[in-house]
Amino acid sequence: MTITIALLLLVVLYVQIGYASLMGLLARLHPRPFATTQAPPEAVSIILCVHNEGARIQERLRNLAACEWSGAREILVFCDGCEDDTAAQAGAAGVAEVRIIASPVQRGKWAALNEAVLAAKHPVIVFADVRQSFDRMALLELTRPLQDPAVGAVSGLLEIATSSGGGGRGVDLYWKIECKLREWEGRFDSVIGCTGAIYAIRQEAFQPLAADTILDDVIVPMQIAVAGWRVVYQPQAVAYDPQTLNPAKEKLRKRRTLVGNYQMLERHPQWLLPWHNRLWWQLLSHKYARLGVPWLLLAVLLLTLLAPKTPLVWLLLAVQITCYTLGITGMLRPAIASRLVTIPAGFLLLQWTCAQAFFSYLGSRSDPLSLWRPTTGATCKKNILS
Repeated sequence: MTITIALLLLVVLYVQIGYASLMGLLARLHPRPFATTQAPPEAVSIILCVHNEGARIQERLRNLAACEWSGAREILVFCDGCEDDTAAQAGAAGVAEVRIIASPVQRGKWAALNEAVLAAKHPVIVFADVRQSFDRMALLELTRPLQDPAVGAVSGLLEIATSSGGGGRGVDLYWKIECKLREWEGRFDSVIGCTGAIYAIRQEAFQPLAADTILDDVIVPMQIAVAGWRVVYQPQAVAYDPQTLNPAKEKLRKRRTLVGNYQMLERHPQWLLPWHNRLWWQLLSHKYARLGVPWLLLAVLLLTLLAPKTPLVWLLLAVQITCYTLGITGMLRPAIASRLVTIPAGFLLLQWTCAQAFFSYLGSRSDPLSLWRPTTGATCKKNILS
């Protein structure tokens, strides 16, 4: 039983720490910088998929229009069943490059992206969301790697306002680690998924999304990678998110992302075959293995309780009880800013959400849009942690 516990813990350590460490080593030993053998892109289509965003669409459009860009540019605003004045506000923003596409009913982001990409006039597509704002140089930096003919997609960096305490600060740390992991993945070969709030693709590399796709900002770049392109990471292309990683909101957002991972696993099992997908190991380690961590931790706890009580087992049990106690304290007392509390709280929040995601996926298969209904005034998006 002790050996079983040790093996389970090794798997958890690999998923949480080992994979990132190994990827960092590979990125250092075998880097693949993108080449600049082609001219920079001269034209770009920016796509915003929105639902009931009349209150902030104008500010966002002006931000996108203010980004440095010397060539042709259009901003496609896809109004997905908007019930407010989003379309009218977008048209009145005073931005000449705006083009509006309106769907009378809400169909979901997958349908909006399929139609918007098909309607785009330019060979480079930039995906953005309403809540964030782009740095002035974001478009130039985001499209720079596309000078390499082997690059089919580029993910930018999302900078998020710092949380004040509790589980939110623990999730902040998780996001920083996630960004570093994406940097290493992109340097070695390709990123597993892009930051939905800021990424670019070649229009020719886009493959239409299947009905009710949840995790579009992973599916789109994965389809591009499986087709033979690279998906790189460009941290110099920055979007700013004014909203902190509030634990309650992050739990809902993270649940959608994890449900999307289950959907992706069901719909694309061939992506785990080495002869079909060169990134199979990265996909397994970065996305799918994380789904099993809460169940592995539960198994470790139960086995520790049932195992013969040697000094090592008592120590392991004490460590688990201490960590869970600190995590629960951080979730219940968000004003506490100590990392001894916030890091376990963030970790526990993510694992609890991960455990719930399996049941959410089973309950939402017939109506994926239900995953967005607990929030109000949201864009048709999933945000950052994939």
